[in-house]
Amino acid sequence: MRDFSSSKYQRKKVAVNRVKVQRTPINWGKYLRPLIKVASGLAGLALACVVAVIGCRTLGKIALFRVKNIDVSTAKHLTREEILSIAGVEPGRDLLHMNLKRMGEQLTQNPWVETVRIHRYFPDGLSISITEREPVAVVNMGFIYYLDKKGIVFKVLNQGDQLNYPVVTGFTEEDMTSDPNGARKALQATCELLDVLRQKGAFLLADVSEIHYDKGFGFTLFTASGALPVKVGSGDFGAKVDRFSRIYRDLMAQRPTLHYIDLDYNDKIIVKKAQNTIPDNGGGHVSNKKG
Repeated sequence: MRDFSSSKYQRKKVAVNRVKVQRTPINWGKYLRPLIKVASGLAGLALACVVAVIGCRTLGKIALFRVKNIDVSTAKHLTREEILSIAGVEPGRDLLHMNLKRMGEQLTQNPWVETVRIHRYFPDGLSISITEREPVAVVNMGFIYYLDKKGIVFKVLNQGDQLNYPVVTGFTEEDMTSDPNGARKALQATCELLDVLRQKGAFLLADVSEIHYDKGFGFTLFTASGALPVKVGSGDFGAKVDRFSRIYRDLMAQRPTLHYIDLDYNDKIIVKKAQNTIPDNGGGHVSNKKG
């Protein structure tokens, strides 16, 4: 018998039989269902947006949303027809899609218009309310401009515009561009002086034909009759004009003999004329300078 124990032959190991594993099939529905829900939601949202847009367009075409009633505030310088024309409004327009902001911007481009308020009232109403600038003087800068109460130069005068306002001189268009802040403050001071003249007595303002401004000295008034210079200077307009108003009528009675009146003092009025000092019954005194 052959001794296999000493044999050089090596028996090969027999591999263990592999058992075939059954794989569980992938449940694609588990992953696709959420995606399908999201896609359905997006599709529904898109459909809703489309329906909303179509609905809005349809509503805009309904006769109930066409402009019928237009309320326009009363204006002094612009007519109702001019306001509607500038805003681009006419009966029958689509109320829903009117661009109110653009309409307001168009109106404020008109120099007379200071502020604008526009409201729509469904189903067929629209209201336009404007605030106009009110001139207090005209500024002669080569061209003549209106000046409003806030010190804003806002409109070049055209044929037919009224001129019955005090004339402001001493400003130039170069001043407005080279030193806008300084020019604006000086024009605001002009309005303060005008306001003081109006408050202290309309007769004072009515007798002013020109207000001249000088950067170094300040303001000088010129009377409508005789162009008599009344030097006011800068600041403290109320006290200066108050002293002047007390003896205004007496001085104006002597106007042909006067050369100028200087109010730019704390407690007196200087009058250049060929007479002696006159007492001021208003609390100060009037000094007469020989001409």
